[in-house]
Amino acid sequence: MSGRVLCLALCLAAGTAQAHHHGRCVVDDLDREVCLHNPARRIATLSPGATELTYAAGAGDQVVAVVSYSDYPPAAKAVVSVGSHTRIDLEALVSLAPDLAVGWVSGNPTEQLETLETLGVAVFYIEPRSIEGVANAIERLARLAGTEQAGQRVADAFRKQMGRLEKQYAERPPVSTFYQVWNEPLMSVNDQHLIGQVIQLCGGTNVVGEQPRLVPRLDDETVLAADPEAIVAGGMGEESSLWLTYWEQYPNLTAVANHHLFFVPPSLIQRPTPRLVQGTKILCDQLESVRQQRGAR
Repeated sequence: MSGRVLCLALCLAAGTAQAHHHGRCVVDDLDREVCLHNPARRIATLSPGATELTYAAGAGDQVVAVVSYSDYPPAAKAVVSVGSHTRIDLEALVSLAPDLAVGWVSGNPTEQLETLETLGVAVFYIEPRSIEGVANAIERLARLAGTEQAGQRVADAFRKQMGRLEKQYAERPPVSTFYQVWNEPLMSVNDQHLIGQVIQLCGGTNVVGEQPRLVPRLDDETVLAADPEAIVAGGMGEESSLWLTYWEQYPNLTAVANHHLFFVPPSLIQRPTPRLVQGTKILCDQLESVRQQRGAR
């Protein structure tokens, strides 16, 4: 690290040394108390999900650094990128003088975020793993950024919309469902994963929901044995459903035979952000179409 950047980092450290004694404090998703003396004015968001949640909290104008694939909202594309969520350019990041970095629990290199903290940058770790967790993350980010009113409006609207969907589909007949989160290796989610919770909200039964791992690695035989009524894939892009064509080699699969191969744009269901409402609506509509076809037979 250059002398100029080291000097800047030391200044940051001096300016935040008193934050833990008084100021605004929240608990992050690693159960650490994070305190700021004043609302954050220069925020670095270190994953696409963190970027989206920070904007949702009303703090978009304070974001000075993002990482690659931070593509929503569109305004985030104009912000300086400091690498990827798996490898951050620390010198570039520190040179932007952030007073808060929003890290992703399972995505960012721990040693790099620890280095940021030693340089005086407060680090707030998030990774919502439930519907309520999304709303709560927005509220905590808004607290750190001093945008409580804006963040509260978004959080409340998200809770209300997801609650409506839950009520709408609570009594619907179950649909056995396989969700494909990746293709090689084949990966899905269990019932504890946020996507697994969305499947349940829509009245689906996750055929691998009892797997012990949050994101289990599987083989084709597992899916063939479960014989789901619906197969849902995220894909490698927002408009690419190519993963679904793979399953057409198994014409006896119920989902294939009945043409129940569905695609949901991954950013709408695989990012724990307010746009999860859109992804949930799409998935619920897809599973409802399965029920309707049952009734037509």
